[in-house]
Amino acid sequence: MSIDKIIQSIRNNKQNHLVDFRLKSKTEEFCNDLFHILFDSKISVSENINALAESFRDISTMVKEPKGLSFELIWKKFMVSLPDLLQQLNQDAKCIYLHDPAAKSVEEVILAYPGFFAIAVYRLSREFHLQRMPLVPRMMSEYAHRLTGIDIHPGASIGSPFFIDHGTGVVIGESTIIKNKVKIYQGVTLGALQVSKDMKDQKRHPTVEDNVTIYAGSTILGGETIIGKNSTIGGNVWLTKSVPENSIVYQITDTKLKTKTDHADK
Repeated sequence: MSIDKIIQSIRNNKQNHLVDFRLKSKTEEFCNDLFHILFDSKISVSENINALAESFRDISTMVKEPKGLSFELIWKKFMVSLPDLLQQLNQDAKCIYLHDPAAKSVEEVILAYPGFFAIAVYRLSREFHLQRMPLVPRMMSEYAHRLTGIDIHPGASIGSPFFIDHGTGVVIGESTIIKNKVKIYQGVTLGALQVSKDMKDQKRHPTVEDNVTIYAGSTILGGETIIGKNSTIGGNVWLTKSVPENSIVYQITDTKLKTKTDHADK
């Protein structure tokens, strides 16, 4: 095949998708700038908020407007929500500091903890998701996912405070409901029992009630699965059914230890 035919074939196939990768890079830049404005003590809010609004306006011109909403109205609603969001995030950061013996300060949590960054981007992106802004909240969540290894869909509903420790491999699905004072460790999946496109408007993911701890590697699946409040889910547990309040769920393992001496005797 000649180079001209290859180029024409690529052009023809590109026409099947209206993808502009500038939107992805601009959204990631916006996300990063927003996080810094909210938490960096050296960045003036008053001097930078207008630039952030302009960045959002640039993004808004690249996506389809939600029916009945202007992007000016979306931005206004987002700005009104920011004080409460920041209060929630400060509670999240304090919760991480109080429960992780390795954390030396809240400042360390904000600067260095991937779980906190993922939670922050989730809470910020969810505001746009609730206003039915297309694509942008999903790209914000994927930006955090790429940086932290933590995948939180902006459609999930998560109370405060919320604590993700270590975080790598955590997956929280779109219709998950997590209430207040919940702690999750690395490798936890809150997912669906089955994946089917016709289930897109159904609750497919679990509900986790107040004051629950879920340890590393556990998988909890299903829209009807409820983890009762004050429960502890041990490491590597697989759950597809609800558990009542005040439960302790753990996996029984059969681990055997042989010393080199025992092996030599045989």
